[in-house]
Amino acid sequence: MKKLESSITNMVIVLVGVALITGAILAYVNNITTGPIQEQAEKTLTDGIKKVMGGGELKVASNDTIRQMVNGKEALFIIHATQDTKGNALGAAVESTTSGFGGDLKVLVGFNQEGNILGYTILQTAETPGLGAKAEGWFQKDGKGSIIGKNPSMDNLTVSKDGGSVNAITASTITSRAFLLAVNNAYNAYKKGADSNSGATKVNNNLTNK
Repeated sequence: MKKLESSITNMVIVLVGVALITGAILAYVNNITTGPIQEQAEKTLTDGIKKVMGGGELKVASNDTIRQMVNGKEALFIIHATQDTKGNALGAAVESTTSGFGGDLKVLVGFNQEGNILGYTILQTAETPGLGAKAEGWFQKDGKGSIIGKNPSMDNLTVSKDGGSVNAITASTITSRAFLLAVNNAYNAYKKGADSNSGATKVNNNLTNK
C-alpha cells in the first residue's frame, strides 16, 4: 500500500512539474510574440487608414470611441480623424463591426468632410472562405456594387433586393447586407462624432439590421 501511495504522489509531482514547465513555456512564447503581433496589427490599421482615405500623406489627429445602440445592443465604433500635412481636416476612417453569415465582419470605412465614402477595407471576416476576398473588391470603385463616392445620407446603401441602390455579391446577399450595415453604421457613428465636436447632441439609437 505504501508503495502505491508513493507512486501516486510521484505521479502527481511529475504532472504538476510538467504543468508548471508547460505554463512557463507558453507564457514565454506569448511574451515574445505579443509585441510583434501588436506591431503588425498597428501597421495593418495604419496602412488601412491611409488606403481608405484615398492615399497620400496624412496623419491621424485623434482616435475616438463612439457608442451606439444597434439592434438593441451597444456597439463600439472607433473614429480615426485625419488631417493633411498642413493640419487641415480630411475626414475620418471608422472601424465598424456587424454579424455576417459566418460571424463578425469588421470593416474600416473612410469618409470625407461631407460624409462621402472615400474607400474601405475589410479588417476581419469569418465569412465562408472566398467571400471576404470577394467583398474586398465587389464594393470598390471598379466593382459591380461600388459604394465609392456615395453618401449614406443621400444614397440608399442597401442591396437592390431590399429596394436599395447597391448590387449584392452574387449568391451572397447576407454578406452584402452585413457589409452595407457596417458601412451605414460607420457613417452614423462618424456623424455623431462630428455633431458632438460641434456641440450638438444628436444620437442615433435606432439603427436596424435590414
